[in-house]
Amino acid sequence: MEALVQRERGEAQASGQRLLVYVGATWCEPCQRFHQAVEEGRLDGQLPPVRFLEFDLDEDGDRLKAAGYRSRMIPLFAVPGPDGRGSGRQIEGSIKGEGAVAEISPRLRRLMEESP
Repeated sequence: MEALVQRERGEAQASGQRLLVYVGATWCEPCQRFHQAVEEGRLDGQLPPVRFLEFDLDEDGDRLKAAGYRSRMIPLFAVPGPDGRGSGRQIEGSIKGEGAVAEISPRLRRLMEESP
């Protein structure tokens, strides 16, 4: 897990982007709404240049925990450390409904601005 995150982090940096580890699940409504917004490009211009490395909580939960990506809620957005492990800088959870993406976006901006 850590090697994958390190590799993706390096590729993102080489492209002028920041990498965020994103953990969701198919049954999570805010996760579905966020994923759809990213796919449709609705967040382009609202966030600094970012690349999301997506994981599914149900499939990858144990590996994520072992790599330091822990949360009580999803979606989880985490800034990886240089070693590919969770840095502890993260946001988690959101509201259900159409306002989920609007609730997540400013929190993501702050997270990215506060993280080196």
